[in-house]
Amino acid sequence: MPPRNAAARELHQVSAAFRSLARAFQSLGWVLVAATSMNGTSPGGTPQRRKPRFTAEFRRHLKLQGAYMGTLRGLKPRQRSHVKRIRAAKGVSAALAAAQRIATSR
Repeated sequence: MPPRNAAARELHQVSAAFRSLARAFQSLGWVLVAATSMNGTSPGGTPQRRKPRFTAEFRRHLKLQGAYMGTLRGLKPRQRSHVKRIRAAKGVSAALAAAQRIATSR
């Protein structure tokens, strides 16, 4: 009988150790949750940011704006001011077309 009691005692100690470990992880979880909720920062210290959600219309606008800026960048100052006047009068699409025509005519 003594070996059986020793085995039961060891199993009881292992079980108690696992319960203690589970409590430690549970309290660690609360510490991590509290750390992330402080001032909107994550445990690493960087602020959490919401991913921006863009509409299809806004994405088209950004693409058009990027094409306009990229084309305008390669022009000389006088050509650039001409394209900017077109943009003020007719809009970005017309200005982009004019800038592309000027850029390819060189």
